[in-house]
Order: sequence, then structure tokens, then C-alpha cells
Amino acid sequence: MLSNIRIVLVQTYHPGNIGASARAMKTMGLTDLVLVNPRCFPDPEASRLAAGAEDVVDQARVVTSLSEAVADCVQVVGASARLRSYPLPHYDEPAEMATSLVDNAREAPVALVFGRERFGLTNDEIRDCSHQVSIPANPDYGVLNLSQAVQVLAYETFGAWRRLPDSDYQHPRHASVPLPTRQQLGHFHDHLSRVMQASGFITQPHARTEEQLRALFDRAQPTRRDISLLRGLLSSLEEGIQDE
Repeated sequence: MLSNIRIVLVQTYHPGNIGASARAMKTMGLTDLVLVNPRCFPDPEASRLAAGAEDVVDQARVVTSLSEAVADCVQVVGASARLRSYPLPHYDEPAEMATSLVDNAREAPVALVFGRERFGLTNDEIRDCSHQVSIPANPDYGVLNLSQAVQVLAYETFGAWRRLPDSDYQHPRHASVPLPTRQQLGHFHDHLSRVMQASGFITQPHARTEEQLRALFDRAQPTRRDISLLRGLLSSLEEGIQDE
């Protein structure tokens, strides 16, 4: 489905913005980039700012018109900070747009279109779109860099996709580390109790203190490596106490 979602950049002036936009795309699982009459492409600056998304830049297609870029798309959403004179259905919320875009991408290509850095899309280019979307921002300063706008809408689109029941998206997880057994924890608490008594921290078995410490370590959920480290510390303290 994500492969059916196309990002189209129209007459991008700075090649670095192409690379930064490619990076924004790749972080959100998008790879289909089409460039309409870029001022300077290919360019080393585009590859440099892609920062790991050079494959998206290298596979980008260059076309001569927006109509050519979106000819096979069933939905074309133009990103615009301001409404043009040509009326189109408008999404006030990017999340609403993303849900619609992802739904249509099940069957055929769809596109998100971004205009020039300085003045966006022209009215003629808006006519090649089926919808418009704006990114809610500070009304006193709602200016986003091109790649920032791509990142925001790509993020919303990726979010709409990963929340689908059939997306099979799995959150990244840290490599699992083994937890100690209850027996290992019991040996640790016995060791801790001996050191507390030998050090004079407690002068006799004190059930409440030891219960509180057990609860503390249960909340902390130490790994086996943590327990091994703590027992090494306790052993070192024991040796110091015995040498006194």
C-alpha cells in the first residue's frame, strides 16, 4: 500500500530540499518520488542531504509537467499554505487527509503534491489535483520548509497506514534481555540482607526494611546482568567490611 503513495515535488529550486524530502519520505516508509522540472537535478547536494535515503533520490523520476506526474493517480492532494482561487475539496486536518489517501492507495496510486519553495503551486497546477490540504500552524508564522512539510504529511500518512488492522506494523523493540529467576532474586536478597547487617545498616533482621527493598527491586525489574553486577558490588563491600 505504501508503495502506491507518491510524493511529487514541483520545480524544486534547492537540490538540498530534494534530498531532505527523500529522507523525510524514507523514515515514513515512502519511496516513490517524482520531480517536476527541478532546477538542478541530479546534484551532489541532493544526495548529501538525503543522509541514508540516497536510494530514494537515485530512483526519483523526472517529468516535465504535474499532469504527467499524476496521470495514473486516483487521488491527488495538493499541499498549500493558502487556498487558491480554484475551489477544491479541502482537508483542514492532515490526519483526515491521510486516512482517505491510504484508503485509496489500496487499489491504485495516489499522490501528495508540494509546490515551489517560495510560492507553492499555481492555480493551473491546483487544477491537476483532486483535493487540497493545509498543515495547521501558528497563524502569525505558519511557514514550513519544503522538506518539513513533506515530513509532517508523510508522518500523518504513515500513521494512518500503521493503524490499519492489516498493516502488520510492529513497534521496534530493544533486544530482549533475560530476567532473573525467583531463586536468583532470592539469593540476591539474602546476600543484601547479610551485607546490611554486617555493615551496621541494620543491627537485626528488620522485616519492613527488607520488604521495602524487595518491592523496590520488583518495581525496577532488574535483568540477570543487573543482579550479577549488584552481587559483585555486595561481595566487594563484604570484603571491605571483613578487612576492617
